[in-house]
Amino acid sequence: MSIRTLLGLVAILVIGGALSLVLSDYSLRLMNLAVVSAVAVIGLNFAFGYSGLISLGHSAFAGLSAYCVAILTTKLGLSPWVAMPVAIIATALSAALIGYPLLRLKGHYLALATLGFNVSFTIVAINWLDLTGGTNGIAGIPHLSVAGYELSDERSFLWFALISLTLVAAAAAAIHRSRHGRAMIAVRDDEIAAAMAGIDVTGVKVAAFTLAGTCAAIAGCLFATHIRFVAPEDFNYAHSITYLAMLIVGGEGSIAGAIIGAVVLTFLPEWLRVLGDAYLLFFGLMMLVILVILPTGIVGLVRRISLKRRSPGDETTNVPARAGAHS
Repeated sequence: MSIRTLLGLVAILVIGGALSLVLSDYSLRLMNLAVVSAVAVIGLNFAFGYSGLISLGHSAFAGLSAYCVAILTTKLGLSPWVAMPVAIIATALSAALIGYPLLRLKGHYLALATLGFNVSFTIVAINWLDLTGGTNGIAGIPHLSVAGYELSDERSFLWFALISLTLVAAAAAAIHRSRHGRAMIAVRDDEIAAAMAGIDVTGVKVAAFTLAGTCAAIAGCLFATHIRFVAPEDFNYAHSITYLAMLIVGGEGSIAGAIIGAVVLTFLPEWLRVLGDAYLLFFGLMMLVILVILPTGIVGLVRRISLKRRSPGDETTNVPARAGAHS
């Protein structure tokens, strides 16, 4: 693990821990939701950012995991610590099984297929009354408990969520730097060239989709144990689009971008509450501006600014500075 990555992980814990001491309960609740979203968006980064797979069904995997936790704890009486690993494994297997046939599609066909999967999940959750409770959802999910201490308030849960986010980010960084991460990026850049280089393109795509589903499953577990209630509208296709928007705003292909985008878009409605119904208009214009002017998101803008500050006026010394920006 590089020093830069290690410092980033420490920053998550330090900044998040410091904010937990000064924020109000309402802001802490938003921060918890932002951290949960960040875990999910880091997963989407495997599919979209690294492998170029447009997935609009990400929220369904979070919902599948959350419902597994809810059903196992409320109907079967299992501990959340037992239910969560089961939910994550079941969701990861589901992502692999669903991804294998879907990933034969490309571009907007794949996007529509994953969107259809998310819509189908919501329909099943609404209509399977005996298992999911329909639109009434499932309430009464037990609190998480660590060494006999219940994580029943926003502050204590935030500490647990931050540790979870740090571990997910560390794993994502390790995978990104491994040959598997390089294979994903190669497939994204040119599938034909990747196949000619001996890369199993289908296997890489399924692995990326499964990793995305696994991170979404972790986010679903956190959501279920934090809110202690799950309902179909919590995991509809609009949330999948929001996850994608978070990644684009923060910067696709970047773990820091996934986290920043999740935090910004979680708090943005609160910051722009004064706009009322005009918020959606502002949000649409903001997304358009980012796509046209800042295609690399907030992280890309920060990198560009830091590069300009570091680059001397001499044209000769500018060359290695620019090359280093892509390393």
